[in-house]
Amino acid sequence: MKREVSTITTKGQLVIPSRLRRKYGMRKGTRVVFTEEEQRLILQPITHDFIASLRGSLRGSKALEYLLEERKKDRTL
Repeated sequence: MKREVSTITTKGQLVIPSRLRRKYGMRKGTRVVFTEEEQRLILQPITHDFIASLRGSLRGSKALEYLLEERKKDRTL
């Protein structure tokens, strides 16, 4: 695993090294999610490839039924 180092600016901004931006398809306007996991901060770019990788991941979890039920509740309000 290669390590890259960057510095946070006084405005709290962080520059992601260009090699990593290219590798993960990050461009101007790419949204990212920060997740805390134990003593780590994970940065996940929300790209088309990432969204495509999620397809089918909730199959069998009853998530769709839950969402439809919540939508029904919202309509009755």
